[in-house]
Order: sequence, then structure tokens, then C-alpha cells
Amino acid sequence: MQTIGVIGAGTMGNGIAHVCARAGFDVILCEVSQPALERGLAAIAGNLGREVAKSKLTSQEAADAQARILPASSLEALAPCEFVIEAATEKFDVKAQIFRTLDSFLAPGAVLASNTSSISITKLAAATRRPMQVIGMHFFNPVPVMKLVEIIRGLQTSQATFDAVKALSEQLGKIPVEVNDAAGFVSNRVLMPLINEACYAVMEGVATPEAIDTIFREGMAHPMGPLTLADFIGLDVCVDIMRVLAEGLGGAKYNPCPLLVRMVDAGWLGRKSGRGFYTY
Repeated sequence: MQTIGVIGAGTMGNGIAHVCARAGFDVILCEVSQPALERGLAAIAGNLGREVAKSKLTSQEAADAQARILPASSLEALAPCEFVIEAATEKFDVKAQIFRTLDSFLAPGAVLASNTSSISITKLAAATRRPMQVIGMHFFNPVPVMKLVEIIRGLQTSQATFDAVKALSEQLGKIPVEVNDAAGFVSNRVLMPLINEACYAVMEGVATPEAIDTIFREGMAHPMGPLTLADFIGLDVCVDIMRVLAEGLGGAKYNPCPLLVRMVDAGWLGRKSGRGFYTY
């Protein structure tokens, strides 16, 4: 495997492209929005620069990594790729359409991986004619720093596909952990209800966001509180994941908190919009 395609130049996509290029792979970074593509490339350049400043890379290594990333604005540009990682919005219909399109022109042996944080890999695989070569590859933000990758087997995923993705994760300097296909996998099945309950605590007047986050930082040794983390993830993403959990697992405990839904309706999405539980 030499050429990896990455779909989406947002926070996750540009981070995935960064670590793949840093590991020596050629990367085709696909983003339909030209401004978003430019922002993604600028973010990669900035993050590589920070790694140089911290002596994690030499200036030449950073320049070489940047040069290995080829920007593209259409999915068809990914035709040479042996492996594609999708990091589009957390909506099943969007991801399924991307996979159907890729399936129509990629080489028969190419693997399709999704960076989804909650959506069924089995269901995504069924949208293609290569379900044995579809797998989940859930990176964590910020991708260049965080070591974990959840590898999610769909019901149809072959052992060869799993082995290839595990090996690739290790080549990228990550720690792969195998997870079976269930709503939210492990990380978000546990994390998102915690964030959701913190939202309820704010809505019901139990405590302020600052107080809740301080309790988790100082009393439970979390690096950041759940509401700061929600703002970092994106409140819209949190709502989407809670709805996937509610649909996949059932039970009122997975329904997104009404305050969280209202904030998203207001456009208060967290850091990326300048306002969430905090103002940025």
C-alpha cells in the first residue's frame, strides 16, 4: 500500500492526512469545498510546524510530509488509492453515498474505511459490493497526538481486511483496539451519555458548566470537563451521536438533552462556531 485517500479536510480528515503523510504514505486529500480544503492544508502545515518546533520532526521531514499530500476536489481523483479513509459528516446517508460512489470505480482490492464515531459499519458495508473490505477506523482528536484507533469490524468484514487495518494503524504510530459493531462502539457509548447527563445538570440548575467541569478536572483527574469536551467535539456532533445511540440501543437515557438540542438549533455548536457552553 502506497497511496491512501482521505475524504474530508476538516479537523479529523486533515489530522488523518497528516499522520499518513508523516508515516511516508502518499495521500490524496479530497474535499468538495475549496475554502475547506485550503483551511485543511493550512492546518496540516501549522501542525507540522509545531512538531518541528518541539523537535518531533526535522524541517525536511515536515516539508517531505507536506509534499506527499495531493489536494483534490472530486472523489474520482481517489481512483489510484488502495485504501480510502472517509472522514465526512456524521450522517449515514452522506457516508453511504460516498461509499457507493467509491465502490463504483476503485480497484477491486481497495479497502474502504470510515472514521465514523457511532454509525454501523455493517450497514455502511451493505451499501457496497465489497462488504468484506469495509471497516471502521475511528481516530481520536487531535489525530496527530492521540494514539488510539478503534477498529470496528462489520458483520461482513474479512480477517484480511482487519489485519491490514491493524497493521496500518501500527505503521501510523497508533494503538489499535478491536471493537465489534454496535452503536457508539465503546468510546462514544460510554462518553456521550456522560456528556448528555452533564447537559441535563446544567438545564436543571444543578450547577454551572464551570462548576461541573471543575469537578471532573480536579476531582476525577480528567484533562478537561465534559462540557468543555462537548464544545471541543461540536455540540451538533454530540446530538448526532446521541441520536444514533437512541436508534441503535433504545431507551430514554440515550435521547439528547433538550438543552443540547436547543443550543444546536441556535447555531451554538461549540468552539467551531465561537459559542457553546462557553464563549470562544
